[in-house]
Amino acid sequence: MKTALYKEFARNSLLSIGIFSALFLILYIIESCAPAWRGMLLQWHDSAFVVGIPASVIGVAYVLTIRNPKNYTGFVGGMVMAVLLATQFFLLGNYDLVILQLAVFFPFMLMSFLRWRRQTLTLSDREQPFYPEWLPTGQMLVSLLLLVAIIVADYALATLVIQHNDWSDNIILKLIGGLMIASSTLANFILIYQRIDAWIWWTVYALAGMMFYALIGNAFSFVLFTVFLLVNGAAGIAWIKASKAQK
Repeated sequence: MKTALYKEFARNSLLSIGIFSALFLILYIIESCAPAWRGMLLQWHDSAFVVGIPASVIGVAYVLTIRNPKNYTGFVGGMVMAVLLATQFFLLGNYDLVILQLAVFFPFMLMSFLRWRRQTLTLSDREQPFYPEWLPTGQMLVSLLLLVAIIVADYALATLVIQHNDWSDNIILKLIGGLMIASSTLANFILIYQRIDAWIWWTVYALAGMMFYALIGNAFSFVLFTVFLLVNGAAGIAWIKASKAQK
């Protein structure tokens, strides 16, 4: 069974490579046909951009794999992705996000790997199916409070430590940036317990990323987060359907 799960991760990795190969080909054609866009979509001269490519490819393979709630092998890719993203943020000078990837997201993915693996092997031994579930109402409310708390904390950090500006400066960008951090944090944590709500937060993360990069004019990252939205949304729908199947 373990071999089959890793083979599924390998197939999803190849699929992810295919998706990004097609995406880069389309962006190359756009740059070739529109010289004004040259260097704006594909920034091969930027080392952070180059490091972000394998991070994105592995990230999509990770999501495609854990779309199957019994396949814990995707988190191996998720941990590699976290290290690559930490490297990318280090090159960009976003040291707070380096800490977030290594000190928060990496441990969450490791915990998910261990818990999902134990759960999968236990269910396999008993030959019982696994159906994803939603968080209980009380825990949903707590997660919303945590979302707000993280956004507020990130807003204060961005104002007082990172940007050194007034509370009224860059309000929209700070709030959207905080939403990206808060939603991805909740998503990573809730995934440990295999709850459908994690995909809601991953979808929010992708939407927030699209808005953020549209506002700052980063065309490639906007396209990238559009891909994330499609992949995360499809995974969420798959889990919701699996939950309905239980009923």
